[in-house]
Amino acid sequence: MNYQDTIGWLYEQLPMFQRLGAGAYKPGLGTSRALDDAFGNPHRRFKTIHVAGTNGKGSVSHSIASVLMAAGYRVGLYTSPHLFDFRERIRINGEKITEQAVTDFVERYQKLGFDCSPSFFELTTIMAFDYFAKQEVDFAVIEVGLGGRLDTTNIITPELCVITNVSLDHTELLGDTMAQIAGEKAGIVKPGIPVVIGETTPETRPVYARKAEEVGAPITWAEESPRSVPCDLQGEWQVRNVNTALHALDILFRDLLPTPLPSGLTADEAIALGMADVAGRTGLMGRWTKLQDNPTVICDTGHNLGAWQYLAPRLARIAAELAACGATLRVVLGFANDKDVEHIFPLLPRDAEYYFVQPDVKRARPSSSLLALAQSHHLLGRDCGPVPTGYKIALSACAQGDTVFVGGSNFVIAELPV
Repeated sequence: MNYQDTIGWLYEQLPMFQRLGAGAYKPGLGTSRALDDAFGNPHRRFKTIHVAGTNGKGSVSHSIASVLMAAGYRVGLYTSPHLFDFRERIRINGEKITEQAVTDFVERYQKLGFDCSPSFFELTTIMAFDYFAKQEVDFAVIEVGLGGRLDTTNIITPELCVITNVSLDHTELLGDTMAQIAGEKAGIVKPGIPVVIGETTPETRPVYARKAEEVGAPITWAEESPRSVPCDLQGEWQVRNVNTALHALDILFRDLLPTPLPSGLTADEAIALGMADVAGRTGLMGRWTKLQDNPTVICDTGHNLGAWQYLAPRLARIAAELAACGATLRVVLGFANDKDVEHIFPLLPRDAEYYFVQPDVKRARPSSSLLALAQSHHLLGRDCGPVPTGYKIALSACAQGDTVFVGGSNFVIAELPV
């Protein structure tokens, strides 16, 4: 097979949560452990940091990886989903896994005659572990796919666990209360392994405290000691992500990493250097990312209520500033059908124009239903259908000084013609 054949096989033959939703979710670690055994337990050949959470886990994962790279380590990074290229999920020192490595792994899997039927995420997780082992990384930062306790990635025994936060997302799979979802996230906490908790609520904090006590895991509450350094990741919500990452890095440098560092830098120097260029160093995209100027186009992958509680106020400020200058905020917006849009839409600014789109995936919410919901909240918008069409219409409507925001779903951004 060539690379395109391989990617086609991965997408078409294996259940993929990003496209199918709950029907592709396989709770439990039996298949992933069997796969890992079949490939020689590659995850045991490098050190890991495990990151879970509803929002911010991608940003925190990339931030930790960036600083470890600045410190001179060879660092694997496994995240999901991708935006434009499958290979974005598996990186070493910012470089995507090679096409040949993807093809070789799938061919090896096919020759195994494996008697279980893995999901897309189960197979790609072991692909990442196998690649990191072969490439002899020092550390790998592993982002949980969904939940934590039953997530494929939870076969690892990390050096450090991080849980960013919890909000009501994927409730059909993880539970419909904050405490239940926190319990699933807390499933990554291991005996004796330090854990950093980014944010808590009255419902979630006791869950984490109880789990840490049960397994004897030292616990750090990042929110109790706010920290900050200059970071290239933009947005008010990133302040909390930076704080969480800094507490995780403090534990790594203080307790787990030998000195001097391979780069010759001090810990503070590595943190400053790594945090200042997270996106450039690791290839992170979709976190308040500017795509172009004239008109300004911003995209963000925030896709649930927790994310929009931060995104919406920022958009409201931009809309008001533009309106005061006679310009317009134009919002290209689409969602997956399992997102709580009924509670997101009341947060959206009214002094903007909306272009509702429908990504080309089975999980997409019809753009016509978004328009109907928008009208009930007195938002000015139109049903544009496919993402490229809506984006083109929004750009063509721009006058001098207008800004376009694109978001609501990873799928929307992935289909932008950029």
